[in-house]
Amino acid sequence: MSTQPELLDATVEEQIDFVAGHLLARASLLVRLLVRQVRASDFSRTEGEVLATLSAGPRRITELAELEGLAQPTMTLLIQRLELRGWVKRTRTPHDGRVVIASLTDAGQQAVDGFRDRFQEALRTDLELISSEQLRALLDATEALGRFSEKLQERGR
Repeated sequence: MSTQPELLDATVEEQIDFVAGHLLARASLLVRLLVRQVRASDFSRTEGEVLATLSAGPRRITELAELEGLAQPTMTLLIQRLELRGWVKRTRTPHDGRVVIASLTDAGQQAVDGFRDRFQEALRTDLELISSEQLRALLDATEALGRFSEKLQERGR
């Protein structure tokens, strides 16, 4: 059942309320469904998110904990588990030995790449089942979401 005609007639404030109330939950559900479909038994969803974050570059443990909404000791344990698998390495900064930097190893990057490939293939397979009209709407939404994300990054959020 589509609510789009109702949303088109809604005020801007009502449209903003709808997006604010539904976007994250629906995006999160999509990710959970695809992760379950891919059956990534290699690592948990949280471990996968940390590995994906580290694929963009090394991060401080405290920064990773903040990004993932975890306590710093919990993130330290998670990084230790990933290090034991050979996917992450920890180093200390030369100017402050208390600061621990986590970075992805080549094996960790391969694990992330393999998961992303399986994830994207599952998504492609599912996208082939929708109408061209729905695909166009998702294309537009994807572009809008990308632009919105860029604006939030520019604002430093």
